[in-house]
Amino acid sequence: MANLVNELVTGVVESVIKEILKKTTGKRSTTKRRKRQQTRSATTGRFVRKKATSTTRKPAKRQQSRRRTARARSRQRSR
Repeated sequence: MANLVNELVTGVVESVIKEILKKTTGKRSTTKRRKRQQTRSATTGRFVRKKATSTTRKPAKRQQSRRRTARARSRQRSR
């Protein structure tokens, strides 16, 4: 009986280990990153900075009303 349980446990453990190793040993290529293209000056041939464009600013969001605390609610009730 002990031999049967031992055999069953070792079989399960081996299959789990094989499954884990199969999942971890996959080929993973690193993500390729592209460099940002820089424009060169026509006269000097050096890299030129981009001019800062003026973006339209959004108006500030309204502040949400804060929820009353239990203390503030009880004070209001007592008035």
